[in-house]
Amino acid sequence: MADEQKVEKKEKKERKPKADAHEAPQAGRPKASNRSSARMRGKFTKEVMPALMKEYGIENPMACPRIEKVVVNMGIGEATQNAKVLDPAVNDLQAITGQKPVVTKAKKSIAQFKVREGQSIGAMVTLRGDRMYEFLDRLLNVALPRVRDFRGVNMKSFDGRGNYTLGLHDQLIFPEIDYSKVDKVKGMNVTIVTTAKNDDQARSLLKHMGMPFRQPDAAK
Repeated sequence: MADEQKVEKKEKKERKPKADAHEAPQAGRPKASNRSSARMRGKFTKEVMPALMKEYGIENPMACPRIEKVVVNMGIGEATQNAKVLDPAVNDLQAITGQKPVVTKAKKSIAQFKVREGQSIGAMVTLRGDRMYEFLDRLLNVALPRVRDFRGVNMKSFDGRGNYTLGLHDQLIFPEIDYSKVDKVKGMNVTIVTTAKNDDQARSLLKHMGMPFRQPDAAK
């Protein structure tokens, strides 16, 4: 009796039609989304890269300076006294970048600042790929022009290795932040890491990408 049941199950399994490879996905099954390239990525490929290769005599496109990643860091000094102030900062940073932040912790104890080792003191996000280009697009074309009395960013904020750090005093310049939900203004640092060999190449790269550098006479 048991052998007959096994034979029947085997026959049913063989008669069961196999799903066609080209068959439409079943309802409720998530479809794979084809993410289109960011607008600024296309600008880099079509405009910035040829201009840099011509300016510095670069023959290999892979040797052309490019933006590797963007790191957005928000330090919350008050978190040492009240850990609850860290949650709004994490939510704001997630709304701005579109990526879940990583909570940064103190590497060592500093008694003068009442900081203990391993204590949460901020949040940071590392952006790459399309999210990086989309964030730069919003930063250069939407957020920075909303800064009060904006005259450009400092041209000398390079670290000597082709990386640029920009300090922002207010998260409200980003349209993703709701004014009614902000309890306190928080600043952040935006570090743009490039593959440039020196600061001159990095400065030229960011200038072609649309970074509004301050003119020397306006800095006075």
